[in-house]
Amino acid sequence: MPRIGKHRPHAFAALWRQLGIPADYAKVRRMPMQHEARRLGVIGRAPDDHRPVRLSPRAATAWRRMRDAAQQDGVELLPMSGFRSVSRQTRIIRQKLTEGQNIADILQLAAAPGCSEHHTGRAVDVGSLDDPNLDENFARTAEFRWLKKHAARFGFHLSYPRKNPHGIAYEPWHWCWRA
Repeated sequence: MPRIGKHRPHAFAALWRQLGIPADYAKVRRMPMQHEARRLGVIGRAPDDHRPVRLSPRAATAWRRMRDAAQQDGVELLPMSGFRSVSRQTRIIRQKLTEGQNIADILQLAAAPGCSEHHTGRAVDVGSLDDPNLDENFARTAEFRWLKKHAARFGFHLSYPRKNPHGIAYEPWHWCWRA
């Protein structure tokens, strides 16, 4: 995998070409190149496969504070996915291509390798006990309503609202921490 450099999509040119990702993807989509987190802490386990969900240390601290505040309000925030390496992002996209999906459709739901906020260890996909699927139905849950009202207090924001400039579909479950 290429090393991630700040604003260096050319480092990913060969990989993107292999995957069918346009060379100007980052510029057109206004998707900044993201650095991979080097230090991570576990914030929970994914309910589907019980793999550890990891965030960078400061994002993990903010997550725990936010999760605890939500619990005090009777809302349980489920961490479904956190840090994702460039290699993992690449495998996800390759798997979808193998399943017959086209790259344009894939890039509406997943950022190109090198551009995913998950690489930073600051992004977390949040689920609900009532609806653990990562889909638009999450927007109808008490967890989403709580996040909309309170997440900013803890430094988290919704990265992909409806009609976002990045060409990513509405993802009410995807929240990113910003210091």
